Amino acid sequence: MTNTILVDAGPLIALFDKDDHYHSKMKEFVAKNNYKFVSTLAVVTEVTHMLDFNVSVQIDFLEWLMNKGVLLHEIQQNDFPRIIALTKKYSDLPMDFADATLVLAAEKTGIKSIISIDKDFDVYRLPGKVKIKNVFK
Repeated sequence: MTNTILVDAGPLIALFDKDDHYHSKMKEFVAKNNYKFVSTLAVVTEVTHMLDFNVSVQIDFLEWLMNKGVLLHEIQQNDFPRIIALTKKYSDLPMDFADATLVLAAEKTGIKSIISIDKDFDVYRLPGKVKIKNVFK
């Protein structure tokens, strides 16, 4: 998947919340790069929850999503044993559900880059101890 990158909740929140510390940086990042964003429904849930200060902003985000601003990697019921294993492995952070779904998406798609504000992705590893490269620093 050329120019395809995973995206965490933080940058998506920043993109739609003009008061967010990373808002300008994220807008500039999107304008300068030609990435196809991939995420999960768990991340979308987290973003809409954090944008609950304004229904119009939530709708703007959902419309952007609907127009393929983000492609969703579907999590299946049979993915939960792996999500549980990841959650146990990184329980010292702790790893949240949305992050676990992103690591799972990386494993299943082969995408090894992410846009995240969190430092957690500096710790998470794919099989073979492969690092997920955070390109939003």
